[in-house]
Parts: sequence; structure tokens; C-alpha cells
Amino acid sequence: MTLVALEEVTKSVLLADDSRLEILRGITLEVSAGDHVSIVGRSGSGKSTLLNILGMLDAPTTGSVAFEGRPVRRMRSGKLDRLRGDNVGFVFQQFNLLPGRTALENVMMPLGHARGRLFWQRRAVAADMLERVGLGHRIDQVADRLSGGEQQRVAIARALVRRPVLILADEPTGALDIDTGASVMALLDEVATETDSALVTITHDLHVAARARRHYRLDAGQLSPADLSRAFEASTLSESVPETVA
Repeated sequence: MTLVALEEVTKSVLLADDSRLEILRGITLEVSAGDHVSIVGRSGSGKSTLLNILGMLDAPTTGSVAFEGRPVRRMRSGKLDRLRGDNVGFVFQQFNLLPGRTALENVMMPLGHARGRLFWQRRAVAADMLERVGLGHRIDQVADRLSGGEQQRVAIARALVRRPVLILADEPTGALDIDTGASVMALLDEVATETDSALVTITHDLHVAARARRHYRLDAGQLSPADLSRAFEASTLSESVPETVA
């Protein structure tokens, strides 16, 4: 089943001199349940903009976005917010943690509007997810006082705690050392597999990107398939990863 589909999506912004900066040009992409897709590209290539459109945080200038076959453009903001909150987990490059709140409180946040058992067990569920990312001993530490790598793992735990059907990760290992990065990517893979979720990873690290099953390159606002087989073979993260598809 196709979760999110982009068709001929463009994104541009109007500059102060009335000229237009073209960020994305004619992007067509489908992401289905169980997919693991990676998108590589240089800084400024539009990767984060594309991720925001996939996650329905931003709207394209032209083209269409559909989630589970439903056109996003026609949805009212409240309905779109609920759809995104129930189905999409974001791992932001800048972490976006709540200052002054503990690691546990940050991970519990997405469960504040959960229903039934998940709501009443939100503390235990959040603590378990922090344990899985190796921060079980830091649950009561204020997020501001954690290291960059620890904050990244809190952000990942927060993204996964509701078991979203679509996980969008922007440079998920950017603040981590190689070993911790490997374990975090393994966790993302594991949770996505457990729930048959789609995982889309935006990264400049070819070794991280090579873990995916489908690979794309974003260059000058245009998306094209990429062959990362050599990066996969050389990667220190490649143990127990499914075979790549060119």
C-alpha cells in the first residue's frame, strides 16, 4: 500500500529582488508500507525541504501530495495536523527538544493526545523507548544538559514512541559516533520492520544511506535513482542489512 505519493512536486521561494529560487523541480516519488528509502545530496540541495513535504509540514508550490490515497491539499489544517500526528514520526536534524524538560518528558510528549491504554501507560512506554536507544540511565536528565549525541537519541526515541507508519529521519546519525550511529540505524530499521512502517532517511553519509533498499540522489532540486552498492560494501554499518536494490 502506498503511504505517501508525490507527483511533479516543485518548491520555490520569492526572493527580495522578486526573483524566484527553485528548490525542488518536478519530484515524483512513492513510498509504501515497509519501504526503506534513502535520499542523499549536498548541503543546500533541498533534502530537508523534500522531507518536510513528505511529512506534510510544508506544501509544494505546484504538484500534488497524497497520504494513503487522500490528497493533502484539500484537507483542513486541523485534520491534517491529526493525520500527521497519528502517522508520521520525525527525527529532526536540530533535535527540536523541549528546553527545561527531561528526556522522559520529551519522549512522552507525542503520547499526550494518545487514546486509551497508550495514554495511561505513556510514562512506561517512553521509558522503554529511551532504554532501547541506550538512555535508560538518563531519563530524568534535563534535555539541555545532555550531550549532542544523547539529544539526538532522545529525538529518535520521541519519533518512534507512537510507532508511526512513516518515519522521516533528517541526518539521524549526524551527532553520533560510528558505533552509536550503527546501533541507532539498527534500531530505526528494527522498529520499522516490527510495525511494517516506511523509513525515509535524508543524509549526506553514503554509508548510512546504503542501508536502505531504495536509494535516490537529490541534485539541483531534481531526484534520480542512485547506485550505492560500493558504499554498501565498504560500510562499517552494513552488517545484517538486507540486500540493496540498484
